[in-house]
Amino acid sequence: MWGESVELKNGMKMPKLGQGTWRMGEKSNREQDEIECLRLGIELGITLIDTAEMYGEGGAEKVVGKAIAPFDRSRLFLVSKVYPYHAGGDALIRSAEQSLRRMGTDYMDTYLLHWPGAIPIKDTIAGMEKLLRDGKIRSWGVSNFDLRGMEHVLSQPGGSACVTDQLLYHLGSRGVDYELLPWLRSQRIVMMAYCPVAQGGRLREELVRHPVLRQIAAAHNISVIQLLLAFVLHQQNVVAIPKAATLDHVRANAAALEVELSDQELAALDQAFPVPDHPEPLDIQ
Repeated sequence: MWGESVELKNGMKMPKLGQGTWRMGEKSNREQDEIECLRLGIELGITLIDTAEMYGEGGAEKVVGKAIAPFDRSRLFLVSKVYPYHAGGDALIRSAEQSLRRMGTDYMDTYLLHWPGAIPIKDTIAGMEKLLRDGKIRSWGVSNFDLRGMEHVLSQPGGSACVTDQLLYHLGSRGVDYELLPWLRSQRIVMMAYCPVAQGGRLREELVRHPVLRQIAAAHNISVIQLLLAFVLHQQNVVAIPKAATLDHVRANAAALEVELSDQELAALDQAFPVPDHPEPLDIQ
C-alpha cells in the first residue's frame, strides 16, 4: 500500500495516509519534537499534512512551516482549515493568506471550512473560488458536515467543486458508514478521517483490550492501534490523518500502510463493530 493515494474529483491525488497536527504549536518546549515528527513522516513517505488556523491559534501552522522548510514543496500535500466565522468575504481571503504565511508556502493543496457556521455557504464557496483563481489553493472542501449539510453544499452554485469532507471516523465510531460515507462515494467526494485510531480515554482502552482486535493484530505482529489505522486505510475513498507525538509513533503509522487485511479479517471486524442500522448524529471531536 506504500505510496497509495486517492483521486480527487478535480484529478489531484491525495495521499491515503497523512499527518495530523491538532494540539501542536501550543507549547514552545515541544516544538522541536513536533518538527522532527513531521519531518520523519515526510521522509517515510507520509507527505500529506493536515492543520488548521484554530490549532494553537496558528501555532500548528507555524510548526508545519518550519518542518517542511527543507523539503521540495511539490512533494507535499498541505491542508488547512478556516474558522467558520472567517469563512466569507475579505475575512476568508485574509485567513487563507495568513495560513500561507505561517506555513511559508504560496499555496495550499486543499482548504477546508472547519465546521458549519452562520456565514452562508454560498459566500464561502465564492471566497474559495477566488482563492482558486488567484492560485492560493488548488482545491477546497469542508469538515464536520453531515449528510444534510453536504447536500446543501452541493445544491449551491459552485458547490459541486467540493472535494472532501473531513470527519471523525474509526472502528469504534462508524455512524458515517450508514449513509454519509456511501453518499460521499457516490458524489466522488473523498472522506478525510480524523482521529482514525480513536482519542485516548475509555473508548481507546476498550478497543485496545478487545479480543477480536488483539487476535487480528497478533496475527500480523502489529499493535491494536496499528490495526485500527489499517482498518481505516482499507476503506474505499477514505484518507486517514492520525497525529503522532513521538518518532516511534510516526514509524508505527507508516508501517500500518503495509498491513493487508484479508476479507475474513475485515468481516470479523465488521461483525465485532457493526455499521449502525439507522442514522446517528455526527460524531465530532
